[in-house]
Amino acid sequence: MAELKLKGVAKSYGEVEVLSNIDLEISSGEFVVFVGPSGCGKSTLLRMIAGLERISGGTLEIDGQKMNDIPPSQRGIAMVFQSYALYPHMTVRDNMAFALRIAGQSRQQIREATDRAGRMLQLTPYLDRLPKALSGGQRQRVAIGRAIVRDPKVYLFDEPLSNLDAALRVATRIEIAQLKESMPDRTMIYVTHDQTEAMTLADRIVVLAGGGIAQVGAPLELYERPVNEFVAQFIGSPAMNLLPGRISSTGEMTGVTLDGGGEAQVAISTRPEEMGLKVNLGVRPEDMRITDGPAIFKGEVDMTEALGEVTLLYFGTRGDVTPVIAKLPGIHAGMNGRNVRLTADPEALHLFHEGRSMLYRDGVELGPYVPRAASLPG
Repeated sequence: MAELKLKGVAKSYGEVEVLSNIDLEISSGEFVVFVGPSGCGKSTLLRMIAGLERISGGTLEIDGQKMNDIPPSQRGIAMVFQSYALYPHMTVRDNMAFALRIAGQSRQQIREATDRAGRMLQLTPYLDRLPKALSGGQRQRVAIGRAIVRDPKVYLFDEPLSNLDAALRVATRIEIAQLKESMPDRTMIYVTHDQTEAMTLADRIVVLAGGGIAQVGAPLELYERPVNEFVAQFIGSPAMNLLPGRISSTGEMTGVTLDGGGEAQVAISTRPEEMGLKVNLGVRPEDMRITDGPAIFKGEVDMTEALGEVTLLYFGTRGDVTPVIAKLPGIHAGMNGRNVRLTADPEALHLFHEGRSMLYRDGVELGPYVPRAASLPG
């Protein structure tokens, strides 16, 4: 069991500040995923937890013990890197056992540990093979096995699937999820740029941006209750559409008149003094649907992408503005050049003022998150 606390953690390289004022608590047995754009410092933060990067400011605690100056080998941490970094002349068993031999463990202890890791990762038939005889996914499992045999309190994963092809990423992602289920008392921290990995693996996601934490929450909470426009557009693919407009009616339901001529009712309460406020209406592509009635958006389809299970409609791709995207279930042939009207349920819409969600204004404490249930056919 391991609980981590980061208090005001910062990282600078000379005068360049990469991370500042990182406050985060990670509970024992939690699976936390760091995400963010390239250069946001997610791998740097992971390496500071591992002890591979020096902390410039603040404190890191593991189980109540300050770790800032503790060597990596004494932190009870094992790290799985993006590169497999296997010794090509050693068998799978020997690769996994290397750290245990350095630590002076007995042959019996090493065999028991490597046998256990082999069973967990379905590597038992390959323990006597060299890495060159393995697939990419099997090599990554060996790298994970090398961490398992050390029996650490905390596992750190630095984009471990990015070198695999699409099919292997899916298979290995499932294996990592199953590995976590088999070790519920172990804390895992995982860095990725892949939203699917973050949404499917994490108990909580930490979104990093601008040298700090933009939002922390359960995957679906970040998807449905983003704190600002950055998180709203970073979580979800394609990104959330932002349609400019002004508040036209206030109350429990808020009316918005959009600059493009559409009208929307949003299930977010507003006050009378917010009448006329300039806002961005947020609507996810997958929440939009074609309508013959009142529309929040109307336009000519510039381009479509038919993916089979869904069809993406693109509007405004020929201008210098961000295109609007609708993601419709199923196959929709012959849509190019058609004028369509799109709407969405009030509960699926978001309101942003000056980049921040109006759900969170004035320090309002939201109630416990309850996922919005999809409507079933019939």
